[in-house]
Amino acid sequence: MDPARHPIRHELLTWSDVDKLVDVLVPQLRAAGHFDAMVMITRGGLIPGGMLCEVLNITEVLIASVDFPRELAGDDKARLLVWPQFLQFPDEKLLANRRVLIVDDVWGSGRTSTAVKNRCRSVGAAAFTCVLHFNPYRSLFSRAEPDFYGAVTDAYIVYPWEIGRSLDSIHAGAPGPGGQPDSN
Repeated sequence: MDPARHPIRHELLTWSDVDKLVDVLVPQLRAAGHFDAMVMITRGGLIPGGMLCEVLNITEVLIASVDFPRELAGDDKARLLVWPQFLQFPDEKLLANRRVLIVDDVWGSGRTSTAVKNRCRSVGAAAFTCVLHFNPYRSLFSRAEPDFYGAVTDAYIVYPWEIGRSLDSIHAGAPGPGGQPDSN
């Protein structure tokens, strides 16, 4: 990838920042009308999607998991042209002839949101993309952008759910004698 297209700074968000972004999105989404279902893109779209489906009262919540194989890892430009592999996707009967809101955390290159939107449209859904952050400086699509977004950025965003959540920092149970987790 062109070094000039890499973000030059990181932005660390708090839960309060995420709440404010949701507050920016909700009026936009309500003005767009009712959505019959939501497709959350794993993993980034799970938390913002959960927050949005609660406030918008969307009860049909579906999951899409997309991978872009890295077999061309030595050539960054060629790797960007790889077709997506859908690891998990809703049955077309759940999408056909419905208004579907597709949620992810960020639109960077735009490949994932665009792939999911196109697949939803291919089965007859009226599909709309929604992200917390839109980075037009990294987007591979000059004429496409998310239908709804909370903010525009040029930074690499670090969300609060991405901080210190590795398996090494998770302990099962309360500490037992000697400070070790109790196995019960």
